Amino acid sequence: MFTTMIRLTDAAGGEEAPSPIIPEHPIEVAFGFVVLILLAIAFAKVVVPKFEKAYADRTQAIEGGMNEAKQAQAEAKAALEKYNAQLAEARQEAARIREDAREQGAVIIAEMREQANTEAERIVTHARTQIEAERSQAVAQLRHEVGAVATTLAGRIVGESLEDEARQRRTVERFLAELESQESAAQAVGTER
Repeated sequence: MFTTMIRLTDAAGGEEAPSPIIPEHPIEVAFGFVVLILLAIAFAKVVVPKFEKAYADRTQAIEGGMNEAKQAQAEAKAALEKYNAQLAEARQEAARIREDAREQGAVIIAEMREQANTEAERIVTHARTQIEAERSQAVAQLRHEVGAVATTLAGRIVGESLEDEARQRRTVERFLAELESQESAAQAVGTER
């Protein structure tokens, strides 16, 4: 097969030296091919499956990690959505509670105002009643005193005693009626102005 060989010449002697790259015997080339094929088969049977298994394991680990990461991301997203929903619900509940508190406050204020108005009306009515009673008592006492003074004064002016009680009472009532009519007339003139 390989009958032709390249021979290198020695610079000193002119004889050809064997080439270190090209073998001298064709059997070495055949033996090299057989060893190369055996190494290729051994490599294909032993080393390549180990590399493929390592590659498959690594691919599976990476894909598993990516799947776990996707799953964790999905769980985190679901948790975030749940948290946001709970937060929104809590905000709505807080707004509802505030609104209820405002309404209750308004009701309480209205009740307190109503109670205060009722109490004020009661106090005013009681005060008016009491003032009217005191006024009536004062007027009665004043009539009595004015009557006594007027009777004494009239008795001194007339020169006779007005001892008769009925006469005394009529005189005092007539005098007070005249005073009240003068007072009413004065008030009517005052309101016209």
